[in-house]
Amino acid sequence: MDPISKFLVAWKIPIGMWGKDFFTFLTDNFDTFFRGLSRGLNTLLDGTVDLLLMLPPSLLALLIALLAWWLQRSRALAFGVLIGLLFIINQGLWKQTVQTLVLVVAAAAASMAIGVPLGIWAAHKPKVYRFLLPVLDMMQTLPTFVYLIPVLTLFGLGNAPGLIVTIIFVIPTPVRLTHLGITSVPTAIVEAGEAFGATRRQLLWKVELPSALPTIMAGLTQSIMLSLSMVVFAALIGAGGLGTEINRALGSRRIDLGLESGLAIVVLAIVLDRMTRIGVGGRK
Repeated sequence: MDPISKFLVAWKIPIGMWGKDFFTFLTDNFDTFFRGLSRGLNTLLDGTVDLLLMLPPSLLALLIALLAWWLQRSRALAFGVLIGLLFIINQGLWKQTVQTLVLVVAAAAASMAIGVPLGIWAAHKPKVYRFLLPVLDMMQTLPTFVYLIPVLTLFGLGNAPGLIVTIIFVIPTPVRLTHLGITSVPTAIVEAGEAFGATRRQLLWKVELPSALPTIMAGLTQSIMLSLSMVVFAALIGAGGLGTEINRALGSRRIDLGLESGLAIVVLAIVLDRMTRIGVGGRK
């Protein structure tokens, strides 16, 4: 090893130790808060799953198909949604699919609720976006397993840490796409609104958001897809659903179970993508 390398190794920056000390501080002083939040989220998620599972699977599948038709007025898609969900029931993976559905919808909704306001703020405050940009880059490029360790330390096992780690992974997408949509609004449209005496709030709600809505809705679709991609990883820290089945198949080398679970995720992804991407834009 050359002298420079030896010097760098000898004077290693203790980033890992600093991180460990930080999370030790959090667990020592705020453990009650994090555990309480975890119990509350687990109760909410598990309660929603139990409520949905009280309905007969075929009835719930029919209700979801009717929701797809209501969103976009497409009988073909509603029929396709029903066939896809009946296939999942046929494979014996309905309970796991409902667990995944609840987790994905909750994560996407929370990510949009946080990401859209942040994106709007960043679009109106360039300094804010310059500050957020490296943070968003880090959140999107940091390996997923790195998220799991601190979240597991703070929140324990269960659906709650699975939800939180999914939100962390997904949030950059709605922030970026909302920022893109707002900043892409034609200047002429904004100036026309200002010429008619619109206030900043009116410009936001009646000019900028309607113009940026397709891009924002693309953020919703991407949030759902990214949430589904986290299903397998979230299962490693106790989140139920189809990810658990895939991990079981991987651990026992069961090709049949892996294929069935994988196809169920694909069906669920197609259903949610078509319902959000086409449905929201289809209703005027």
